[in-house]
Amino acid sequence: MTNGINYGQLMQRAMQGLLREVLEYTAENGLPGAHHFFFTFDTTHPGVDMADWLKDRYPTEMTIVMQDWFDALAVMPDRFSVTLNFGNQPEPLVIPFDAIKTFVDPSVEFGLRFDGHEEEDEAPADIEDPDEVPVETTREHDAEVVSLDSFRKH
Repeated sequence: MTNGINYGQLMQRAMQGLLREVLEYTAENGLPGAHHFFFTFDTTHPGVDMADWLKDRYPTEMTIVMQDWFDALAVMPDRFSVTLNFGNQPEPLVIPFDAIKTFVDPSVEFGLRFDGHEEEDEAPADIEDPDEVPVETTREHDAEVVSLDSFRKH
């Protein structure tokens, strides 16, 4: 359906925009206070660039932490790059926002779960009464993560 409102896709873009702003702030100012980030991403996603030995070790999914040491954080419209320390070996990573599965900042109990891309022409979910739709939440790394799955057509 091309003439419907694809709320799932709009929400994905909005959450990616929020994440982009957080990373831009961090690139300019560093991490304030106790803030630190966990990112889980799909290592097979097109555009992910990482050392071969890391890809061999994490063939499908990887979780990284930006906390005490990171370098060369750069944010582009569709991806970010950062150098992290893996066993005293600095390694650059390039991660498209579309590859990110979860983002968590445990210092403030905040998290996002990205459900992946939906087709542009996918019909929007039919919700008769939004007040009756339960919102699923889970705890991940002591942060509240809200899942959009309950709003999807099954």
